[in-house]
Amino acid sequence: MTRSPGGFDLTELLARRGAERYELHSRHLNHQLPRMLRTIGFDKVYERAEGAYFWDAEGNDYLDMLAGFGVMGLGRHHPVVRKALHDVLDAQLADLTRFDCQPLPGLLAERLLAQTPHLDRVFFGNSGTEAVETALKFARRATGRPRVLYCTHAFHGLTAGSLSVNGENAFRDGFAPLLPDTAVELGDLDALERELRTGDVAALVVEPVQGKGVNPAPPGYLRSAQELLHAHGALLVADEVQTGLGRTGDFYAFQYEAGVEPDLVCVAKALSGGYVPVGATLGKDWIFKKVYSSMDRVLVHSASFGSNAQAMAAGLAVLSVLEDEHVVANARVTGELLRSRLAALVGRYELLHEVRGRGLMIGIEFGRPESIGLRSRWAMLQAARKGLFAQMVVVPLLQRHRILTQVSGDHMEVIKLIPPLIIGEREVDRFVSAFTAVMDDAHNGGGLMWDFGRTLVRQAVGNR
Repeated sequence: MTRSPGGFDLTELLARRGAERYELHSRHLNHQLPRMLRTIGFDKVYERAEGAYFWDAEGNDYLDMLAGFGVMGLGRHHPVVRKALHDVLDAQLADLTRFDCQPLPGLLAERLLAQTPHLDRVFFGNSGTEAVETALKFARRATGRPRVLYCTHAFHGLTAGSLSVNGENAFRDGFAPLLPDTAVELGDLDALERELRTGDVAALVVEPVQGKGVNPAPPGYLRSAQELLHAHGALLVADEVQTGLGRTGDFYAFQYEAGVEPDLVCVAKALSGGYVPVGATLGKDWIFKKVYSSMDRVLVHSASFGSNAQAMAAGLAVLSVLEDEHVVANARVTGELLRSRLAALVGRYELLHEVRGRGLMIGIEFGRPESIGLRSRWAMLQAARKGLFAQMVVVPLLQRHRILTQVSGDHMEVIKLIPPLIIGEREVDRFVSAFTAVMDDAHNGGGLMWDFGRTLVRQAVGNR
């Protein structure tokens, strides 16, 4: 066996220690993760992945309808992105000298800005939460104001600044004090205007489609909010970390509504190609010039690994694939096919309340049934913990049908589908067939599914 320089051999290490994966996590990392996975039967061992599929050691395929929380927009191991990374490593560039201007960041910024002609400049960081942190700082500096508004149920990241504009208390609890920001209801223009009248608001940061629960902004809201914000000297920040790069059937989700031109736009996740973390904050020229106002302030906001060659190469490859393979159009067409076929099931199943979303970002919401037998079982789950029925659907989708999905948020009866943007009719057929079988089982009133529901109830009660 040929060893790499220094005697380190990754293939040998994985062959020797790979089976310890769950024990290593239990001992050295977040110990609750393997515990949770074992509880719901998600403690699988995946051997390889390609496109929208995983395979286990027995050769069974699993359909990925989660895409690594949206990171794998092109699926796993896209050949164009792989080649770009091999090429950039082989080039042995003089990367991250900190005192030169490499071409790749400028080229990637140019390609990104071509999709947003009203924006002028880009800052590259390493993740979605960093992109949001950048927008928060830039908005405060540009306006000279301290407060940022956000929407209830929003998710903008988990670092301290981004957590301050996170609308979910489950993430915020235990980490106070946070920055003095204020929540307003998504779609409530009156509440927005009341806050703006105080004169201390720098910006509103908003997801055009909220990831938690898959809630699109109401028609006309973003444009009206933009007008209110600008009238009061504040900025509109669009968080496109999950929705951007084609997820909703437009390159950016805010483009669904004519006339919306955010002052700052945050992207990440799919821009990485699933390989090298990268985040980007796009903004107007005058905002960047307020932040970088002199040579003395040239490094007033920076990131140690921002603009690194591998991340920039991955981003450029992703944008090329999006264009060459018509990925955004595919997300629009395939997403509408999936959403419409699922929506057609709402009248068939009384536990199925609503199907909503845009493109390949779809929420399946469950609700209280009418029949007495199902209603009593539903009440049992709700009394223990809201969200258990959705989890009860997610588990058999994986265990029986080998389809990976997720519950959309804490205490939510919503499943979120954010598959790779490359899926087609074959994957739609597979998911709808599996989901129909699970719903049939749920409405039978017995069987393994409700037995598992009782297990979830015991677990929820035990965690109180």
